[in-house]
Amino acid sequence: MDIKFGPGGNPLAFSEAGYKSSVDMPGYLHSIGLNAYEYQCNKGVKISEKTAQELCANAKANDIFLSVHSQYYISLSSTEKEKRDKSIEYIMDCMRISKVLDAKRIVVHSGSASKISRELALEYAKDTLKRTIDIAKSEGYEGIHICPETMGKINQLGDLDEVIELCLVDDSFIPAIDFGHLNSRSFGGIKTIGDYENILNKIENKLGYDRLKVFHSHFSKIEYSLKGGEVKHLTFEDNEYGPEFEPLAELIYRKNLTPVIICESAGTQGIDALYMKKCYEEMK
Repeated sequence: MDIKFGPGGNPLAFSEAGYKSSVDMPGYLHSIGLNAYEYQCNKGVKISEKTAQELCANAKANDIFLSVHSQYYISLSSTEKEKRDKSIEYIMDCMRISKVLDAKRIVVHSGSASKISRELALEYAKDTLKRTIDIAKSEGYEGIHICPETMGKINQLGDLDEVIELCLVDDSFIPAIDFGHLNSRSFGGIKTIGDYENILNKIENKLGYDRLKVFHSHFSKIEYSLKGGEVKHLTFEDNEYGPEFEPLAELIYRKNLTPVIICESAGTQGIDALYMKKCYEEMK
């Protein structure tokens, strides 16, 4: 697989160009030089099977790699078993629509770690994911990868070590490394190529090169506070919070990695994804 760049959701420029439906995104992205699209199910799986089939066909015709972002309200680590069980149902809803879309990856949030110890929250999350993948395999969803995501708020489960632990639950899991989130929860701790290298090396050491090579990524600049971490997503115009993509581009090229890089900038995710693609191509 080659490296992929694209937006999470529909950028403002898409609607400003007169488009209205996500089924038109693959053609639009191909026309501007991108090759990935993360379809947002943040508020639930609301796309019809017919529309999903059309989006799938357009993605194939335009060589666009599809992934799905699962519901924001998933809580793998909830103290309430009922909520953990519902989270399994939500992920399975995404599995079903991903199969129609021929999307190969589902990005999943872990939930909160504020009411219990992080250790117990992690155990709950691991158990929830284990039960989820067992159901997915029994229903024939091999080939669709769950991607636990690093989170930006301090009280959320999902620092780098925790995401790696979640990925150890099953060999099919691929880490979704949101560098803006990691930068937020470390209060601007990602500045140098060495900072990025520490992250990538930890993934390789714990999960192996094969999973590092194809890791999933979200990238955007994010405002953060010293009180709780992530505040809000920004655009690449930001010069205050970071992180910067250029050092990561160099490492991706040097290590021969082929991740899927999804830009989550606030409205400019298409333009900023193109910028990242250009940065990477200049490394060649």
